[in-house]
Amino acid sequence: MRLLDSIERPADLKPLSHAQLHQLAQEIRGELLKTISALGGHLASSLGAVELCLALHYVFEAPEDLLVWDMGYQAFAHKLITGRRDAFHTLKQFKGLTGFNNKDECPYDLFTTGHGGTVLSTALGLAMARDQADESRQVVAIIGDASLGEGMALEALNHIGHLKTNLLVILNDNKMSIAPPVGGLSRYLTRIVVSPTYNKIRQDVEDLLRKLPAGAKFLRLGKKMEETLKGFLVPGLVFEELGFRYVGPVDGHNLPELISTLKNVRRMKGPILLHVNTVKGKGYRFAEQDPERFHKIEAFDLETGQHKSQEALGSRLKALGKNGRPTAYSLEPTATFSEAFSDELIRLGEANKRLLAITAAMPEGTGVSEFAKRFPDRCIDVGMAEQHAVGLAAGLAKGGARPVVAIYSTFLQRAYDQIMHEMCLQQLPVVLAIDRASLVGEDGPTHHGVFDLAYLRPLPNLLLLSPKDPSELRAMLRWSMEQKLPVAIRYARGGIVCGEPLGKSSRIITGKSESLRPGKDLSLLAIGSMVYPALKAAEQLAREGIEAAVVNARFIKPIDEAMVRAAVQTGHLVTIEEGQIAGGFGSAVSETIDALALPAVPHLRIGLPDQFIEHGKRSELLRLVRLDSESLTQRILRWYHGLSAPTDLPAHETDERQAGELRLLAQSE
Repeated sequence: MRLLDSIERPADLKPLSHAQLHQLAQEIRGELLKTISALGGHLASSLGAVELCLALHYVFEAPEDLLVWDMGYQAFAHKLITGRRDAFHTLKQFKGLTGFNNKDECPYDLFTTGHGGTVLSTALGLAMARDQADESRQVVAIIGDASLGEGMALEALNHIGHLKTNLLVILNDNKMSIAPPVGGLSRYLTRIVVSPTYNKIRQDVEDLLRKLPAGAKFLRLGKKMEETLKGFLVPGLVFEELGFRYVGPVDGHNLPELISTLKNVRRMKGPILLHVNTVKGKGYRFAEQDPERFHKIEAFDLETGQHKSQEALGSRLKALGKNGRPTAYSLEPTATFSEAFSDELIRLGEANKRLLAITAAMPEGTGVSEFAKRFPDRCIDVGMAEQHAVGLAAGLAKGGARPVVAIYSTFLQRAYDQIMHEMCLQQLPVVLAIDRASLVGEDGPTHHGVFDLAYLRPLPNLLLLSPKDPSELRAMLRWSMEQKLPVAIRYARGGIVCGEPLGKSSRIITGKSESLRPGKDLSLLAIGSMVYPALKAAEQLAREGIEAAVVNARFIKPIDEAMVRAAVQTGHLVTIEEGQIAGGFGSAVSETIDALALPAVPHLRIGLPDQFIEHGKRSELLRLVRLDSESLTQRILRWYHGLSAPTDLPAHETDERQAGELRLLAQSE
């Protein structure tokens, strides 16, 4: 029997010896590799944090002590030892465990997390609430080195050092981006500075010196000597200057050293920063050699470390019809939006030497990495600093450059003030390439990019548009290079097969839509990823005797007023978007009807309900929120015939009903 099978809660770790903990760490790595090689997901960070997780739960008394993890993909070991072992095989699957920490999943998860750099602020809030309630519990924040440079994290560091409350910050440094260990002397100094005897003597000496006539002078001299020594030997002076007691670096894979250090720092007062060095991908050769690829990976073969390419090839072949030609309206992509963006960005870069690409720690995901290989001097990765990325782009544009900021929709939210203040107010020609502007699947509600339509639409001077397919994205990028105002292009995860060319022209004209299908009974106005489902729904409606016009809106702002006038003339209007209904594309159409004083006609707005959507495959989620073509057809039919429509209810219906629908979906597939 595995030791892991006997661990139901963190208290079960307490009786284990160091040798047994080491064995447990290897069993946990085996479970991570078995599960994620089959399902895909974040891997390398959690492999590197196994010993750290075990040591924390061995020393502290969670959930009485509050352990707060930044994001959560470094905390899969934490999931396995907090009562979720038997459900771990459902990781990131619909109705299964989430891929991050989740407050609704387990009492050991204090926050639902997914965006980096937030933990120091929330942990400080917990510590201040503890002090206000006169409690003695420990608060521990675990943050990665990449997150430490995020603006919110730096603001919190400054505040923590100012307040001097008891708070332990664990810096999980898996890239050695601050500094590597500096040998035996560093470890020796670390053992000294965490020693209870050393710290008591230090405090006693400081108290004594303060009482002497010249004590203050000697105290300043002593601190200066100590800081000088630390500055040469350990990389902690900056944290000490911020008001922290710095400890480390510590080997994050040496369990006895980790446990001993944590026991000692637990007794120390004030803000403590413990610097722990870990190896990303620890214990799996391929992940250690290529931690970036294994940070988040599709299902792979454990023996070779390679993607299960045959399955991927089969998925691509499903997109092909007779003679290998793509079938129209298929949702199986032969090229993704990100791939089209990457290729077109390189083409534009070749033609315009002033074009620069900016990303915030996501070069691979956004498709910027190939541009970086081609033009290394014109690609800027600012790290996890979205606000800085947009502000930097504004400065570049003001100086005559043509910056393209490639960023996920969910992370662009963090730079909202900069979009308003640095881009739109200044009327600067920055291009925002907003990837994953859709339901993104298994990463769940922290990563769904479904709010950008609503939060970008109110901003003056911003041109906002969305392509129906990767080919149209290319055209929109070319068009954006000609504009003198800020441009935001939002596109979904994945891609859509175009089939035969649709519409009269691929040329993009500011504020102009594209008519794809005539119809006299009603108008379907669709934006972005919903255009092809709308076309398929129109075909199904035609079989019911309803002729629906289909329009690819292209622009959310400025909206095509002629499109709205024509749509109203059919007497029934449906708007379809893969985004929140509140404040989105449908709202823009309604406002335009009012502004133009057009006749009131029945208007069905289809989009996402006013709630956070759970995790699952994108196809499952589209079915769940009734944005697949079959559901669209049924919703429109019932609405058109004036029937009450239980299928129009939002996605917060009972789990039983949702599960039943998905069982039917699985059977049909």
